[in-house]
Amino acid sequence: MPNWLGQLQRWFAGENHPLDNQPFNPPPGDYPAPAPIRRKVLMITHNPTLRSKGGITLKQHFRWNDTESLAKGYIDDVRWCSYGYANYEIAEHIVVDGYPVKNDGFRYDESSYLDAWRTRKFHDPDGVDYMALVREFDMMRRIERGDIDEVWLFGHPYGGYYESIMCGRGAFWCNAPPLQGTQSCERRFVIMGFNFERGVGEMLEDLGHRAESILYKVFERVHGDANLFERFTRYDLKYPGQAECGNVHFAPNSLRDYDWGNMRPVPARCDNWLRFPDLTGEPRIVTASDWGGGDIREHHKWWFRHFPHIEGSTNSIAWNWWEYVIDPNRVQV
Repeated sequence: MPNWLGQLQRWFAGENHPLDNQPFNPPPGDYPAPAPIRRKVLMITHNPTLRSKGGITLKQHFRWNDTESLAKGYIDDVRWCSYGYANYEIAEHIVVDGYPVKNDGFRYDESSYLDAWRTRKFHDPDGVDYMALVREFDMMRRIERGDIDEVWLFGHPYGGYYESIMCGRGAFWCNAPPLQGTQSCERRFVIMGFNFERGVGEMLEDLGHRAESILYKVFERVHGDANLFERFTRYDLKYPGQAECGNVHFAPNSLRDYDWGNMRPVPARCDNWLRFPDLTGEPRIVTASDWGGGDIREHHKWWFRHFPHIEGSTNSIAWNWWEYVIDPNRVQV
């Protein structure tokens, strides 16, 4: 069988692409930035009233973070990291005086949650009933009408949320299995799960894992040097001497998960991604001082800021990775 015919058969079978192992050598030139986009968010905060504590809310009692301030910090960071491309706006913020129901039908009340917090014995299984939330807040109809583009859930610790989960026809793994029962929705959308005990850095971590899941899907049939996301995520521990930007958990020099404060010097080609599509530059020595010295929010902003964000494409994959991260409907499945 001729080599080209075998490649073509493997391509149609979804095994690889004839250009998989070709070097990435785009022509020189200036590439414009994509037009900014706006994304409308339904924001839902479960923040029950504690009558035994004088009518203050759960969040007030534990002095947890203000969700509107968290949302603003996150929106500002995403806009900055994406070079102004991704602009979120809160279409509606619903505050629920209650606790979400779990998959097995259990629902905390004031007494059971405070007791669980005191004893550190929380309900198991922890997972929330997502379809109950989808129905309660009419999410699919609102998505299809274009009233909203995604949903942000804010809740207390052990609320049972995934960091992100994808819904709709053609939904795929997004740091959680696709939500069964939403296939009738013609548009894919993501439900983010945020914990208001934590900060904006942890929200960016949730987005980071969403980005990893989506970009692995985008590049799943691309191999070798043509798989730019695989190159982007290389770190020294796994690829000695070949570090680039690392991933959400591993900075270029990390030796373990969440090791963003490591001052160990290693050579890395992270600066090349700021000059994308020119990836030919030599490595330089980097340490944690390059990405915030161990601060979770600063590391994640540094990581996102290196994403390609210009017009152009290779192998039908856009050079603006943010378009996939923000809108999963742009991913071919």
